[in-house]
Amino acid sequence: MTYNQIKTRLAPCVLHCEKCFAFANGDIANQSGYLKYLLGNFDNYAERFVDLLDNAVFSNYPQFKVMLNSFSESECKGCREESCKLFKSCKVRKCHEKKNVDYCFQCFEFPCSNTGFDENLYKRSVDINFKMKEIGVKVYYNQIKYLPRY
Repeated sequence: MTYNQIKTRLAPCVLHCEKCFAFANGDIANQSGYLKYLLGNFDNYAERFVDLLDNAVFSNYPQFKVMLNSFSESECKGCREESCKLFKSCKVRKCHEKKNVDYCFQCFEFPCSNTGFDENLYKRSVDINFKMKEIGVKVYYNQIKYLPRY
């Protein structure tokens, strides 16, 4: 995979957009859509299974279906295509455009606190940026491309 292909999958903050629950056509959206297809008209059965199988877990199906629908109807195109739909306070996209860098670690001000991230996301982004800086974008991507984001 080329550097530019990888760049379409990793946000400027280096989070893996393709593995995000909000990413349209990402793994979570695609698998959720497939699970919805496989479940078909399970609503009717879930209701009956509470009594037939004496298992109250099926009474949670309506809430599960709401979450599944949300995952399968994701519309984010990724931070390189549009403003982040997940973290409304994110400042990284505008910053990377202004500074003309692909990733935070390529900026002379890295690490900075001008991300708009909460403490946990900031730490994760900085740690990943340092790792990418050390081993390179392609090597890093090959290490994580099949791993879950969360």
